[in-house]
Amino acid sequence: MPKAVLAPGARIECRSAEWLVRGLGRSSDGQQVVDVVGVSPFLREKEARFLVAVEQAAGRFKVLQPEETALVADPSPQYRDSLLFIEAHLRRTVPTEAALAVGHLAAMDPLPYQLDPAAKALSMPRARLLIADAVGLGKTLECGILCSEMIRRGRGKRILVVTSKSMLVQFQKEFWTRFSIPLVRLDSLGIQRVRQHIPTNQNPFHYYDKSIVSIDTLKNDRDYRFYLDNANWDIIVIDECQNVAERAKGTQKSQRARLAERLATRSETLILLSATPHDGKPESFASLMNMLDPTAIADPSKYTKEDIKDLYLRRFRKDVIADLRSSVQERDAADVYCQASEREERVFALLKDLKLPDSDSKAKAGQLFKTTLAKSLLSSPMAALETVRNRLKRLQANATPAPADCAALEELEPLLAVITPADFSKYQRLLQLITGDWSWRGKDPKDRIVIFTGRRETQRFLIEHLATDLSLAKGAVVGLDGAMADVDQTRVVEQFAQEKDAVRILVATEVASEGLNLHYLSHRLVHFDIPWSLMTLQQRNGRIDRYGQPKQPLIRYLLTSSRSEGMGDAEKILRVLIRKDDQAQINIGDPSVFLRVFDPEVEEEEIGKAYEAGDAEGLERRMEANAKPYLEQSSELNLFAEMFGFSSSEEAETAAPAAASKSIAVEQRKPFSLYPSLWGYVNQALGAIAEAMDRRGEKLDLRSFPEQERLEITPPPDLQRRYDRYPRELRPQSGERLVVSTEVAALQRALEQARRQDSARPELEYLWDLHPLVDWLADRGQITFPRHCAPVLQLSEGLEPGAVVMVLQGTIPNQKGMPVVQEWVAVRFAGSGLNVVAVEPFAAVAEQLQLGLKAYANPNAAIPLHLRQQLPYAVKQADDYLNSCSQQWVERMQPELEAQRERLRRLRGRQEQQLQLSFQADQRPQQIKEKRRLAEQKAIDTRFQDHESFVSEVMTIEPAPYLKLVAVLHREA
Repeated sequence: MPKAVLAPGARIECRSAEWLVRGLGRSSDGQQVVDVVGVSPFLREKEARFLVAVEQAAGRFKVLQPEETALVADPSPQYRDSLLFIEAHLRRTVPTEAALAVGHLAAMDPLPYQLDPAAKALSMPRARLLIADAVGLGKTLECGILCSEMIRRGRGKRILVVTSKSMLVQFQKEFWTRFSIPLVRLDSLGIQRVRQHIPTNQNPFHYYDKSIVSIDTLKNDRDYRFYLDNANWDIIVIDECQNVAERAKGTQKSQRARLAERLATRSETLILLSATPHDGKPESFASLMNMLDPTAIADPSKYTKEDIKDLYLRRFRKDVIADLRSSVQERDAADVYCQASEREERVFALLKDLKLPDSDSKAKAGQLFKTTLAKSLLSSPMAALETVRNRLKRLQANATPAPADCAALEELEPLLAVITPADFSKYQRLLQLITGDWSWRGKDPKDRIVIFTGRRETQRFLIEHLATDLSLAKGAVVGLDGAMADVDQTRVVEQFAQEKDAVRILVATEVASEGLNLHYLSHRLVHFDIPWSLMTLQQRNGRIDRYGQPKQPLIRYLLTSSRSEGMGDAEKILRVLIRKDDQAQINIGDPSVFLRVFDPEVEEEEIGKAYEAGDAEGLERRMEANAKPYLEQSSELNLFAEMFGFSSSEEAETAAPAAASKSIAVEQRKPFSLYPSLWGYVNQALGAIAEAMDRRGEKLDLRSFPEQERLEITPPPDLQRRYDRYPRELRPQSGERLVVSTEVAALQRALEQARRQDSARPELEYLWDLHPLVDWLADRGQITFPRHCAPVLQLSEGLEPGAVVMVLQGTIPNQKGMPVVQEWVAVRFAGSGLNVVAVEPFAAVAEQLQLGLKAYANPNAAIPLHLRQQLPYAVKQADDYLNSCSQQWVERMQPELEAQRERLRRLRGRQEQQLQLSFQADQRPQQIKEKRRLAEQKAIDTRFQDHESFVSEVMTIEPAPYLKLVAVLHREA
């Protein structure tokens, strides 16, 4: 008898009950843990987790053997229950290939390039990847596709998403509505709720399998940092990961960077997301790569594309324009000029000759207070007045007098103070743009406007005056800024996306420029002031000009024209920025290459220097020279040029044509099913449940609409318990029907309806393979028959008279407990004897018999006695077949395993060599150096031992397969 193997899909007896193995893992101290769901009637649907060694020592743990399976009759019409039983086991079969199984079927219309990250990650031994696509290309969706694939493979039970506080709700909604992934939101309100519902000593990350939290919450909450160190996940996602990268060499790591380092060790799968993944310094990007694979880079200051090519994916709009043309319209961007009023001209004239010797003599180039003042004035006179008054307060409070500065600013202050809204030319031009150029009246709730400004005082002015001057209702103009609490930011973003809400105009500072989707009800964006950073400008535009925008984006840049030469210089600078943003959009992709500083604040400094020098032409020449080498490069090669320059030792590599970058092969393979569609399976499974409930005197409240593939159901208690574990904002209210549909278009309409009705949750959920209803049906299907039983189907045709086919599911896991070989085999006997005539894939037999498609009458015949005698022989043949598959897998994996080991040996040598080099130049005393060297050598040893162990466990399989008899098919002689 083959040795029993513990693997997902196996059934065990433990503590006098039967359990279905859902997954295997390790406890914090390394013991094997088995995750199970109850099969015994009194434990049906109950989830549990056992320590295998503890249960075995107590003598209450047994893996059930296929030879001992009882053969049972199926009394259901046309063997419906048997088909559902087989289908449930098929749905619990884990895909072992790199081909996409479900991700591309989520509630979206995926473009080809959006499937690349999942395909790339699934081909890796360990799915750890930076998705660095440009603003608006759909990184969240790409992440969701990959997470869906991992969940389908049994490697996504526990998920942690870390993002900015303004993105919590958006990310949670996208993952639930499109991918059926329920993330518990741990914002300040969510944390309070958690602390009310769980014991004070309970780790909330153990209590909730899937959660989303802001990086600032983790950074600032000491308790949560402790909880992190005592929890593990299957998948960790870090959004806007540039915020957790290390900065300049030699500087102390930020709290965020240290936190991210800890997170990187707490999961097998790590997904980093960022449109701006580095600050121009190779050390910054290396810190992200080291989170993904700490063995890849020996010297963070010097590495090659070859070192990290498998760890990231980066595309810009120009790279995927062929895919985008079908779903995204080209933006309509234009400059909107206004002539300065006379009162503004007086301020501009005074500013031109303004001298601030006390302040500017101590300031660096690009950071003169006069420049700060000019930027605030370009935003609004109100922002400039606030800047002047704040400066005067500081000067007057200083111990060192600054009479010249005070006199100059005191002369400027009254000129700013007398500028009224009527004198504020840019504001008046904004009103004309909205009501005249656009003929916008705010009547259509699906036509909203986003206005960006970099100054809080300008934001306050606009919020105060726009509603009145545009004759809008109360609450029609709202603000969004970084000083707001997370729940307030969430509320505003929700309001702007709700069609029924009174909001018509969102006035936002830069907090809204990263990540937020503002395009659902808005295709109009106004830059009330222009940021002195191309990176910020691109981020702003990406809020409405992004994948999923149904209308042509209308983007307007407000510019003030002045007779003053000084302000004319500022206007020239702004025109350069607008032109370069447009050029980046068309043929470069990354706007940061124009200045090659890769940091918004440093970009502002550089542009400030050009303004102070009155050299807009020189700034543009510099930008053109910097950008020229990038025009012919692929985005991946450009990334290295950004950090190392085209004259580096990598010149030969970066000079290669873009085509040299290997394309990603994306395969899609739908798992085998007995049913022609998901709807057919769900419909039949619910019919069986309704009949079973009727027999118990209960009634299933179900309404089905086959033409629309839509159904409404009041969840039975065991399904309701699943929903009760989900966040309240994602689940139906108590007593409310669950409405689901297989149509993506129906979900899209429901989302739009939710926005119209001021509802955070759409009334309809997308019915697909990962929806909790389908998951519930699969679990129910697996316990259709009693413990350790397989149904017998007597077919009247399709098989030779007297033929017997025994259907077995075989699983071979690797040493980490993940299935790597999963085969469904049909062992065929010619008659009642013990001679096996064929062992073939079950899918071929099922297709030949049209199981699930063709109706076979159920004669309710007695089970032939010879089937029990044939069973051990069928198991032996299936075991031999699985072992041959195992051998083929080993032969295929062996070269890859050796290649991985050789790679690790090579990388280890490089890191040790780099360690020696770093200590040769060290001038500290030998004793201190040696102590430090030994500590770093130990870190290298641990790092590579961990990786070598992981590679070996992933690429080494268990010696014997686990087999389960699922069904027996036969025809009477």
